[in-house]
Amino acid sequence: MLAGSARPAASLSSLSSAFHNLSLASRRNFSTTLPSQRTRTLPDYIPPYPYGPRYTFKQADSGLYGGATIQFGNKISKGRNEGKTRRIWKPNIRKEKLYSEALEKWLDLKVQHRVLRTIKKEGGLDQYLLSDKPSRIKELGIFGWGLRWKVMTSKAMRKRFEEERKELGLEKPATFKEYLARHTMEQQVQAAAEDAEQPPAEIKVTVAADTPSETAPAPNLNTA
Repeated sequence: MLAGSARPAASLSSLSSAFHNLSLASRRNFSTTLPSQRTRTLPDYIPPYPYGPRYTFKQADSGLYGGATIQFGNKISKGRNEGKTRRIWKPNIRKEKLYSEALEKWLDLKVQHRVLRTIKKEGGLDQYLLSDKPSRIKELGIFGWGLRWKVMTSKAMRKRFEEERKELGLEKPATFKEYLARHTMEQQVQAAAEDAEQPPAEIKVTVAADTPSETAPAPNLNTA
């Protein structure tokens, strides 16, 4: 009887210790938001995108969508099946392998069909990304903006920019330290010039009221 009663007591103690060690705090961040629906951000070393991330149809920031978005509407039927039917029109997105000459590798990208035709018309992916038109910058999106920065900072593209600079006879751009030193020197020279242009302070001399302005004549003493 003693051995039989000891087993339930041991099992109860092990069960209570197991529940005691449980923690209700979550060990990982849980989110119900899909990765494609999260607001995309750029790393700190990449310049900010002028148009900002998308807040509707956020999956467009995961590829070259060319500004395309999802559209909603109604299909209106006439005749025997007259009525409205809710419709959704999604962009024609394809997964393509495009070669980047600047990065020297193939990239797996999600590309809209119209954007793919534009890339072929421009002569390649790099030419499409490096266009300076405001409409092109806007349709790149935050994904294309990051890809554009990678292309512009690649070794091949920096070498190309250096050759173009020499052909045009332009000076080598100054580094940030050189620019900061030159800017500080210009401010010091400007401050010194402003100090030199200031007129000298006027000195006002006050004369006491009891002091005579002219020497009084000596009195004539008549001794006769």
